[in-house]
Amino acid sequence: MRVRYQTGYLRLVPRKTGPHSWEYLWWETDPTGRRVRRTAVIGTLQELPNADDAWRASNGLQVSINEARNRQPEQPITVGDLIDHYVKTELDTDLAERAKSHATRVVYTEFLDRWVRPAWGEFNIRAVRTIAVERWLGQLTRRSGSPMAASTKAKIRNVMSVLFNHAIRHEWLEQGKNPILLVRQSAKRQKIPEYLEVQELRALLSQLDRCFRVMVFLDAVTGLRRSELLALKWEDIDFDRLQINVRRSIYLNVVGNCKTEASRKPVPMDPILATDLRTWKEASRYPKPGDWVFASARRGGRNPYWPDSVLSDVIRPAAERAGIRKHIGWHTIRHSFCTLLMSNGENVKIVQELMRHANCRSTLEIYSQARNEAKRAAQHRLVEMIRHV
Repeated sequence: MRVRYQTGYLRLVPRKTGPHSWEYLWWETDPTGRRVRRTAVIGTLQELPNADDAWRASNGLQVSINEARNRQPEQPITVGDLIDHYVKTELDTDLAERAKSHATRVVYTEFLDRWVRPAWGEFNIRAVRTIAVERWLGQLTRRSGSPMAASTKAKIRNVMSVLFNHAIRHEWLEQGKNPILLVRQSAKRQKIPEYLEVQELRALLSQLDRCFRVMVFLDAVTGLRRSELLALKWEDIDFDRLQINVRRSIYLNVVGNCKTEASRKPVPMDPILATDLRTWKEASRYPKPGDWVFASARRGGRNPYWPDSVLSDVIRPAAERAGIRKHIGWHTIRHSFCTLLMSNGENVKIVQELMRHANCRSTLEIYSQARNEAKRAAQHRLVEMIRHV
């Protein structure tokens, strides 16, 4: 039986206080079979100045209302409709079982709006072809006109694959009909990531003042992501059990969930690190349980330090004073943590757990590198074996 498509109705409603609001109305059949009028607020007149903006904002809700109709193979669904539905049901939700970190929401939305929607928004989801997507990715450039990094193209490809899996999950496409699965796109890096040797980390720490020295030392011996590091509060530091409880992340000053379930595992805290943190707590102007461990004095302790400012104004100048010529980012410290652990001969599973990766592949293929000393020593052992035959 065919299901009728509902376009719904949009109206502007005055409020007793505040600006007028846009309301979207539609019909729904309740469990008794009775048709009931439903209403949802789309946004205010300030947020959506005209009806066109309000209709665009209601598109995700409209697609949700017509889910049963969208399962009919003959009904056209555009990639733009699919994006709106995905954003509404997956990125704009705070449901614990589906909530993504704020950073993930921002990045996914950016990729969908900047790259996918302009190129594919008007296409029927059944008309998207593997080879066409592959060629499109190959032609992508940055805004400056320079070639786009392969890793960025791979991320766009992955977001598109997630998008079409969403259509399959809602039965708008048949199982096995994700056109992105066979799209070939290398994720090869343009350059090998930098990491810091032990002596370079020591030199860097020697050039930092107390707060930032503790911050970088904590990061160097735990491998925390910057969003996790700066989201720490004193209540997360368990001095009795010698562990750090990673409960949240912060991105663009928005506090949210951690990146993955594995990210939420407690991090062990060495006694030396615990002593440094305890000393910093005694010296900090914000030592209460609910205060940020690295609270910004400029913001009166309401927010932690801004990571980009710490990097550009504190860490990189300190590295230059220490004679370090490598280009340092927050992820450099995380790469160093993994590489130094692996070079010490630590068990891969232990390193994976310390990095809080979901599997060993990321640990081995993305983060760890073989140090030159270790490679030279391995080669020397082989030379000795051959020479003494």
